[in-house]
Amino acid sequence: MAKSSADDVELRRACESAIEDPKQKIILSLRVAKSHGILGKSSKLGRQMAKPRVLALSTLTKGQTTTAFLRVLKYSTGGVLEPAKLYKLRHLSKVEVLTNDPSGCTFTLGFDNLRSQSVAPPQWSMRNIDDRNRLLLCILTICKDVLGRLPKVVGIDVVEMALWAKENRAPVSTQNNVQDGGPVASAMIERESKVNVEKDLVSQAEEEDMEALLGTYVIGVGEAEEFSDRLKRELQALEAANVHAILESEPLINEVLYGLEAATNCVEDMDEWLGTFNVKLRHMREDIASIETRNNSLQMQSVNNKSLIEELDKLLERLRVPSEYATCLTGGSFDEDRMLQNVEACEWLTSALRGLDVPNIDPTYASMRAVKEKRAELEKLKSTFVRRASEFLRNYFASLVDFMISDKSYFSQRGQLKRPDHADLRYKCRTYARLLQHLKSLDKNCLGPLRKAYCSSLNLLLRREAREFANELRASTKASRNPTVWLEGSTGSGQNVNATDTSTVSDAYAKMLTIFIPLLVDESSFFAHFMCFEVPTLVPPGGIVNGNKAGYDDDDDLGIMDIDDNDGKNSDELAALNESLQDLLDGIQEDFYAVVDWAYKIDPLRCISMHGITERYLSGQKADAAGFVRLLLGDLESRISMQFSRFVDEACHQIERNERNVRQMGVLSYIPRFATLATRMEQYIQGQSRDLVDQAYTKFVSVMFATLEKISQTDPKYADIFLFENYAAFQNSLYDLANIVPTLAKFYHQASEAYEQACTRHISMIIYFQFERLFQFARRIEDLMFTVAPEEIPFQLGLSKMDLRKMLKSSLSGIDKSINAMYKKLQKNLTSEELLPSLWDKCKKEFLDKYESFAQLVAKIYPNETILSVAEIKEQLANM
Repeated sequence: MAKSSADDVELRRACESAIEDPKQKIILSLRVAKSHGILGKSSKLGRQMAKPRVLALSTLTKGQTTTAFLRVLKYSTGGVLEPAKLYKLRHLSKVEVLTNDPSGCTFTLGFDNLRSQSVAPPQWSMRNIDDRNRLLLCILTICKDVLGRLPKVVGIDVVEMALWAKENRAPVSTQNNVQDGGPVASAMIERESKVNVEKDLVSQAEEEDMEALLGTYVIGVGEAEEFSDRLKRELQALEAANVHAILESEPLINEVLYGLEAATNCVEDMDEWLGTFNVKLRHMREDIASIETRNNSLQMQSVNNKSLIEELDKLLERLRVPSEYATCLTGGSFDEDRMLQNVEACEWLTSALRGLDVPNIDPTYASMRAVKEKRAELEKLKSTFVRRASEFLRNYFASLVDFMISDKSYFSQRGQLKRPDHADLRYKCRTYARLLQHLKSLDKNCLGPLRKAYCSSLNLLLRREAREFANELRASTKASRNPTVWLEGSTGSGQNVNATDTSTVSDAYAKMLTIFIPLLVDESSFFAHFMCFEVPTLVPPGGIVNGNKAGYDDDDDLGIMDIDDNDGKNSDELAALNESLQDLLDGIQEDFYAVVDWAYKIDPLRCISMHGITERYLSGQKADAAGFVRLLLGDLESRISMQFSRFVDEACHQIERNERNVRQMGVLSYIPRFATLATRMEQYIQGQSRDLVDQAYTKFVSVMFATLEKISQTDPKYADIFLFENYAAFQNSLYDLANIVPTLAKFYHQASEAYEQACTRHISMIIYFQFERLFQFARRIEDLMFTVAPEEIPFQLGLSKMDLRKMLKSSLSGIDKSINAMYKKLQKNLTSEELLPSLWDKCKKEFLDKYESFAQLVAKIYPNETILSVAEIKEQLANM
């Protein structure tokens, strides 16, 4: 027998490769031919229309579940198998072998899940009967094992399949399947190897009966169809015999029928009785259920009523207003000994109101009329108490301040400076601090009028204290008034500008700040704490502000951030706090301004030291509560700067008045006076006042230099003498200060450059005046050298050798007299004799440089001419 494709290992591997799913195992693979017929009509097989295909049976196991598939694979253009169709065997409903194929190798497979049942299913043709039986036997076995049922088989006998299975032992190689075919495949292969497939088609008992029957009849079973016809005839004979036996037993059947009828009557009677009893029992069950329902309802109602009474008792307890609290809230006293009772009443009222809010009480209770009425009663109690407490506190603040103002011993008096002391005031106010906190929790809007009342009352006290202190401070400070005219040009040069000591003035100003700035900061912090502003604390307990304790009382431990220092948090509270501080401290700045103006009148230069003192305090207030205190210090600094700028402007006007005077000669008076003024200003510098002084220096010197230039233009003949004398005087007077003050050092170098330029211009003028022909001849040669070759210059008009000899004779014949005349010219009109030696040295050096250039020019143009050498001229100058 030819080798079956079922044994083709290469075909099996090609199928596994085409499936590309390692979890699916190939059970059987066979080559077939696919063709189509017409549904409902028998047609001849068209072998020329057949297409080669491969049918493969595979299984997929997931846990305890196994799924069987029938795969149709076709050959691609390259001869490689690829999937074409996929059927699930659980939908296989029919297996039909076509009778119009004499070979019996063609069959169809019917599936119940196909979309169109009107299309004829494909016809599969095997190579031989063995391949057909092997495929169909494998399909039936899988359906039996996996699905537990068999599809309908048409056109083939089951007995024929069993006989074929016995005749073809182990037709399929199991080498690969045993290794990787899975539990179903291995079981099937085991059955095939033992040729036990027929057990799946007929049972064991049926097989034994069939063998006995075959043993009884000693016949040769050559054709299965003849044997099947014979079995049918014998079955009909047996059925006929059974019918005859039944007809013979009719009397016995009649007796049985009579007994059955009697039993039926008894059963019917019993059914009637049971129906009656059932109706009665149903009525009893309904009555019992109704009784139980009413009993359960009554029991539930009792439990609910008990719980309701307990809840109502609790609610009534919450709604009850204790008489002692009601009395205290509506008409109690606000004396110090009664404050504890008032605070307890406030705490109870706050908790009672909060307890009636929806988060703390059931929403059902909140809508009850009793709860609404009780809330209205509590709101009335709250408004009454808040009104009474606010009125009392406003009057209390006013009475405290009036009492302190009426007592003169609280303020500075003639001959005695009094440091303000608010310890007793704060102690009395602190008694009502907790009351204010509860008022805020009850009605936040009531704090606004209270804060205004407190600020208004305390503002009167602070302004009175500052005014009395400032007046006595000015009266007790003894200081002579310094002249304000420092740089006036019309005054004599011998005017005494040595100022007297006015340090007591700046000391008085510093004392004013030392006393009141910490006081105002402390008052601001106490006010923020006392009036319940929700702002961050910055100054720790016992914090130090500018070297002084942040507060006068050990209990004051609050410092409040200014609104500019907060990152947007609590901005509304900070804005309200700063607005209240404005009301609290407004007006007190006038007394500070008065001290500043008084100090300015005595000594304007004291503005420098006061500016430094103010700046030091201002830098110390960056993180303090009092935004207004910082504003006050900033205004004071601006006021001091304004007064000092006024002094600087007046001094600049004094300098500018020199322009209008008669012709100025020599060193102007404001040059040495400025040095004295700068020395005094440097002595007054404190802290951060350097910028203020440097700005004044810049303005002073700029006006001085501009005035010098303007005055020098009135007489151009002596302008350079006037300029270098004054610039020299400026350098000499500021030499020491310029070494330590960078701003003055810059102007020192500027004056030095201007001095050098003026000296150079004046010396050049003297040299050209005395040796005009000599240097004019040299200039003509230099001009011609740009257009004429050097060897042709001696042939030009006026530049011949004869002209050179004439010029040398007229200019250098009496060189000693010319040098002497140059010295006298330099000395003439010079008012600062100390400058003459340095000027004469510059003049000699300049003359030598110019003559040396002339000598080099003559040697180049007139190489054969002899003139005085540079060494001879230098010797002549040295003999002067």
